[in-house]
Amino acid sequence: MKIPFSPPYITDGIINEVVDTLRSGWITTGPKTKLLEEGICEFTGAKRCHCVNSATSGLLLALKWYGIGVGDEVIIPAYTYSATALAVIHCGAKPVMVDINEEDFNISVNAIEKAITSNTKAIIPVDIGGLPCDYDQIFELVSKVEIKKSFTPSNEKQNKLGRILVVSDAAHSFGALYTNNKIGSLPDFSIFSFHAVKNLTTGEGGAICMNFFDFDNDEVHQELSLMSLNGQTKSALSKSEGGGWKYDIVLPGYKANMPDICASIGLAQLRIYESILLKREFVFDLYIKLLSQYDWAILPNRTYENKKSSCHLFQLRIRNITESQRDLIIKEISDNNVGVNVHFIPLPILTLFQSDYNIIDFPYTYEKYKNEISLPIYPQLSENEIVHVVEVLANAYKAIVDEKKLQIS
Repeated sequence: MKIPFSPPYITDGIINEVVDTLRSGWITTGPKTKLLEEGICEFTGAKRCHCVNSATSGLLLALKWYGIGVGDEVIIPAYTYSATALAVIHCGAKPVMVDINEEDFNISVNAIEKAITSNTKAIIPVDIGGLPCDYDQIFELVSKVEIKKSFTPSNEKQNKLGRILVVSDAAHSFGALYTNNKIGSLPDFSIFSFHAVKNLTTGEGGAICMNFFDFDNDEVHQELSLMSLNGQTKSALSKSEGGGWKYDIVLPGYKANMPDICASIGLAQLRIYESILLKREFVFDLYIKLLSQYDWAILPNRTYENKKSSCHLFQLRIRNITESQRDLIIKEISDNNVGVNVHFIPLPILTLFQSDYNIIDFPYTYEKYKNEISLPIYPQLSENEIVHVVEVLANAYKAIVDEKKLQIS
């Protein structure tokens, strides 16, 4: 039995929506993208949404919108994918890495507080695996009188907000809940990824959700639209309309728009997304049931305190093993035709960041990374396939860990 790690979920309805777009004669940014933006707002409760070509672009645009640049610092977790840090670097700012919580994979609020300086302009919490971060505590932190006093604005927007910007890297958490609110409706910005392996996909793509009280969200949306289309005042669609060919370039923007051919995939998936979530929850819960019999299995939480995961990842951890043993277990599993992965290699371990950071300074990050294995989790998995994954995993553990113990004894 061959089980891939994360194939896209494509139904006839999704295929038909893409075909409809192809037949419409309009495949770049247009009506389908607008419908997807409206649908995301309706689903999440976000005040406005702007779709882009990736979550990386979304992070970059959000930071650029706030005027973050050279000399500024942005606090991020050491346990995340490189895109979180790269967006900061591409702004010319410095990513300041901090450790994660002892109890989960998410950024530590205590570690954030210790890292804040007068140069801190933003914090990017990352909802690893789909479980939301501690947003109430993060907003309490950035709203503290002494922290707001130390905030040093360098432009009109920063002066108006008067505090550190909170940009949720919600690449994993579309559909997750925090205090019964959908992710996307809480922080200043929430950035979703719709990459091929995500719960909801557009093939490649992402979305910026905005929820400001100090700014007009319609105006923020308009600025982001300009920034994502080379600073051009008219889109291809609006230019094609009668008498609407004339445009202007009003700022040095980027090419980061989402085309309709991608939006159509997401639009069709969004219509059935509640059922997709239920299927992912079924897989997650069955893993919990099957793996509970093994004392070496450290199981993730689908719900924790006031949070409910989107079940994007099933991040299993293996008790009392080394990083090299984990890698051998993964090889054994892969040799038996089951796709697994690791989320993620911590940033301080990667070559790009090694000169500025040392993994020794992030003990919880390394402790979780060294024994983490992400198991397949997607709607198409049958009960028999899930049982097979667990059997292959248990046999791999026995072959690598138990047999080594016997050899030592």
